[in-house]
Amino acid sequence: MSVSTNELVARLKTLALPAAVAGAFLLGAALFAGRGTVRAASPMDDDSVSALTSLDHAMEAVASRVTPAVVNVAVTAKSQNELPGAGGQMQDLPPGLKQFFGPMFQQPPQPQIEHGVGSGIIISPDGYIVTNGHVVDGATDIKVTLNDRRILNAKVVGTDKLTDLAVIKVDAKDLPTVVWGDSTKLQPGQTVLAFGSPFGYFQFSVTRGIVSAVNRRNPYSDDARKPGNYIQTDAAINPGNSGGPLVNAHGELVGINTFIISNGGSFAGAGFAIPSQIVRATTEQLIKHGKVEHGYLGISINDVTPANAHFFSLQDARGAIVAQITPDSPASRGGLCTGDVISEINGQKIENGGDLQVAVSEMTPGTKASFGVIRDGKPVTLELTVGQFHGNTEEASNEGDDSPKSGKLGLAVADLTPEARQQANVPDHVHGVVVQNVRPASPAEEAGIQPGDVIVEVNRKPLQSASQFANEVHENRDGKDLLMLVWSKGNASYRTVHPNQGNQNG
Repeated sequence: MSVSTNELVARLKTLALPAAVAGAFLLGAALFAGRGTVRAASPMDDDSVSALTSLDHAMEAVASRVTPAVVNVAVTAKSQNELPGAGGQMQDLPPGLKQFFGPMFQQPPQPQIEHGVGSGIIISPDGYIVTNGHVVDGATDIKVTLNDRRILNAKVVGTDKLTDLAVIKVDAKDLPTVVWGDSTKLQPGQTVLAFGSPFGYFQFSVTRGIVSAVNRRNPYSDDARKPGNYIQTDAAINPGNSGGPLVNAHGELVGINTFIISNGGSFAGAGFAIPSQIVRATTEQLIKHGKVEHGYLGISINDVTPANAHFFSLQDARGAIVAQITPDSPASRGGLCTGDVISEINGQKIENGGDLQVAVSEMTPGTKASFGVIRDGKPVTLELTVGQFHGNTEEASNEGDDSPKSGKLGLAVADLTPEARQQANVPDHVHGVVVQNVRPASPAEEAGIQPGDVIVEVNRKPLQSASQFANEVHENRDGKDLLMLVWSKGNASYRTVHPNQGNQNG
């Protein structure tokens, strides 16, 4: 038996294939190899594979156009606690970002010094470069490697934690740049290319894939106000690609690669990029002012869904529901009410809460805007002046019953007494009933309700007592869905609860 055959058998044994299967495999291979009539296949002619070769040529053209504007970003930071994404504060980063920033490989570990690698894209001939905020956070020294192998020093122009974007600059002229694209026109299935330095070693790499989805939320977000609307792609993105460009088939910048979802920390088919709609607006402010002033309304929001649309007398499952309003905020001063559904801003359609977050975040504080609102099924137009976000305000989120003895919902509630309010740390302006217990695998648990939450409304009716809550639930004799406005940990949101029809009493 030849060496190669021995190796093949060993591999088959490793895979725990039955001996008969292994034997059949080898016999088939021997019979195939022994047939005198078998010949090597002739190469396909260009006409037969014209579609594939045309696609190859198109992608080659895109890659050759974009690659000169891609850069490698090497960062040095002072202490391990000051460089998120490059080894610092790793315990504080969400799982997707822990694995995403390139490996520390440049020198042996030194006290108070860390090294990391990311990517970036040149957006102006005079040296402005876009990357991720977590790539350069805490940096004391930044080296940028250009496609022509020049290594230049870079300085931070500005960073924005809310979007995780940063602008850095090198002292150079006549640099190649990328063309801005319109991320709002992306559709699932479109071809995209991702560029960067995977694992820090493989500079100026390109991978091809499609847009898997648009308007994705960030599952690792530590601040619900952070704009979502991420582009999901199956173009391979790995640690070190952070800050690199995602481009469409025209070679236009449609996103900045930011994080991945993977159990192993490497490519698993789910990469995410910040859409250019957010990137361009943010970078323009960073270049002009060195910081970003985000618009602010002072509301918590929910998406309109097919399950909750009828509670708000809506014909379509579209818009953003106002679940909570911060006192003395732009929203409260402008006349917004809890339960309003924001459907338009300045004539621009609002499909969901993510659209609203992006639209408001991009507005300059002090801007006056016209809000199209559906209130109790009737259209209302409100003129609001957008405020400024200061980092310690109410969050905007996209997130949801029962008498103490009712099993339809699987929870027990009680009056919100001063003692209960103090124990659950509920502010004075929040009214309703406090949740005491939630049964595992119950409709209440499935809706995300937890002990200590406060149920403020049932089916748009404000609650004042546990007995009123019980009456509202018992009136729902036909088992229809219930809409709960739930206050939880400082944030109110609407939850749709699907009653359990199998048990009415326990």
